[in-house]
Amino acid sequence: MLICQTRAALARMKKALKRHGSPEAITTDGLRSNGAPLKELSSREKQEVGRWANNRVENSHLPFRRRERAMLRFRRMRTPQKFASVHATVHAPFHHERHLVDRQAYKKGRSEALAEWKALVS
Repeated sequence: MLICQTRAALARMKKALKRHGSPEAITTDGLRSNGAPLKELSSREKQEVGRWANNRVENSHLPFRRRERAMLRFRRMRTPQKFASVHATVHAPFHHERHLVDRQAYKKGRSEALAEWKALVS
């Protein structure tokens, strides 16, 4: 299993280096599968592994992890994909970022979304 993880990490790192160029530092977690590709790419000295060094990276994954955890309840992969596409279309009109707009614009957006929803349902 470690060989598969190492191969996947190598492919991921090659792709990132190709897309973004050579970085000054590479922050990873403590997995052994991350060390081998860095060694192969001659970037081992750029690797940063610290107790809190990876927090920013892991926190950026939180919304994805939350969706992933919710999808564990489904039996087949097709089912969560269908659910996610329907959820996105229903969720988008009703999810107004309240902190970014004033009260009138927020209320107008909510009433438009509700009117559209009622038209779709009826």
